[in-house]
Amino acid sequence: MDEKLLQFFSSLDRSRFVDEPYKVLSPLDRPLPIGHGQTISQPSLVAYMTEQLELNKKHTVLEIGTGSGYQSAFLAEFSGELYTVERISELSKKAEERLSSLGYKNIHYRVADGNLGWPEHAPFDRIMVTAAPKIIPKPLIDQLAPEGIMIIPVGPEGWQELLKVTKDRHGSVSERKLLDVAFVELVRE
Repeated sequence: MDEKLLQFFSSLDRSRFVDEPYKVLSPLDRPLPIGHGQTISQPSLVAYMTEQLELNKKHTVLEIGTGSGYQSAFLAEFSGELYTVERISELSKKAEERLSSLGYKNIHYRVADGNLGWPEHAPFDRIMVTAAPKIIPKPLIDQLAPEGIMIIPVGPEGWQELLKVTKDRHGSVSERKLLDVAFVELVRE
């Protein structure tokens, strides 16, 4: 793992992103409930997915599934601008409060259907999806910039494949399986 990412991973207090009674479990490398049938991913997977995006400060990133804001903190730390979409307004509001208290000023929030992305700010250099659609939503592929990377879990409820989707400078898209994972479903409105 990249040294800067490892340092950030070690310094970010995950307990800030979960409510009682789960704070005591936050040091464990496992997913935890965050309410509304959603979860915060295990820390090692968040770090791995972030590393696979190959971020730099010039990148504009789209995140689908703000959730608790834990993954958002990683994305905001290592990119230029983060646009994050969450379907559940209460989760979005809490995440915004948490991330603002940590000093992040490069994050833009939207409550909407993540399957649609955020077309007004496209194209995005990187896209991180933290809930699983059955197939990759076409709007997300369309909103990925040439030479862009998207990390997305895809498949049926239960177990999915974590894919690294890349678009070359001519717009040709390819995908590579990274891992088998279990994410909550990316719900359509």
